[in-house]
Amino acid sequence: MDKVDIKELAKDLKLSTSTVSRAFRGNSDINAQTKERILARARELNYQPNLYASSLREKKSNTIAIIVPELANDFFSQAIKGIERVAREKGYHSLIYVTDDEYQLEVSIINDLSNGRVDGIIMSASGEAKDHNYLKQLKKRHMPLVFFDRVYEDIDVAKVTTNDYESSFNATRHLIAAGCKKIVFLVINKSLSIGNVRMQGYVDALAAEGIPFNKDLVIDCSNDHKKSYNIISKVLTTIKPDGVFAAVERLAIVSYYVCQDLNINIPKKVKIISFSSLEIAPLLNPSLTTITQPARDLGVHAAQLLFKSLESGAPVQDHVVLKSKIIPRKSTSS
Repeated sequence: MDKVDIKELAKDLKLSTSTVSRAFRGNSDINAQTKERILARARELNYQPNLYASSLREKKSNTIAIIVPELANDFFSQAIKGIERVAREKGYHSLIYVTDDEYQLEVSIINDLSNGRVDGIIMSASGEAKDHNYLKQLKKRHMPLVFFDRVYEDIDVAKVTTNDYESSFNATRHLIAAGCKKIVFLVINKSLSIGNVRMQGYVDALAAEGIPFNKDLVIDCSNDHKKSYNIISKVLTTIKPDGVFAAVERLAIVSYYVCQDLNINIPKKVKIISFSSLEIAPLLNPSLTTITQPARDLGVHAAQLLFKSLESGAPVQDHVVLKSKIIPRKSTSS
């Protein structure tokens, strides 16, 4: 038999096209026996519903966007897996966008998505500018937005973060307990909320241990590997710290490269701790002490908040805070 469309299937079953359509969308307002009769006849006639066209008629894409600063970082890879798990359970597809920490690219992506290509957005911010009007436009279009990990405080939407201040405070004290007295704090973007919070934990921990804060020990690094390599090389040869606290994973990895090339022994000459979800951290030489965030759980909670908004049709402004865990390894051993 030639391929049938929904009108022909409905006529064959002596039902309306809307009833047939509801059966394929899984609506609860259709009799179970009627639904089974529709699906059985569809199989016999080899009818395949065009769910995409149906979603367009309903002004829904059944797609969400995930916007992250990078993909090379294990943290974001794991968070995306958590988001996608929930999205699949809800019958949604995911589009992944990478900003490379570039503000203008973030703006362009948001403007492109605001036309209805997706039903909602989950984002970790790039943090390169203070003008966030492009995000405020989403509210006018009733498109839900959820931040995870890296957020903009002036945008009043749902957020999922970790206890960054407490983790940073404890990580600094961990280095001090290991014998460090001159600890550099490596950061890429101090202006971003997460960078500020982590630095404040570092500053307050020094004060709690009676160590004066020295602003020259807060080192602005770069997203570019070569630039960060040169910056950290200069720090390790001129300032000569005995402790390195990397606010992000990539700076810990660059520090390892620098120490290897300059023949600086870890942990005898310098001890290193980092925020990191790097699965191979135990395999590094020496193994890296990490503040490990529950990356996948962050993704799961962010997705749950987004679908809470999508399903209720109302804005959600919950702020979920999950706990990270310090995992001591050889890079900070005595």
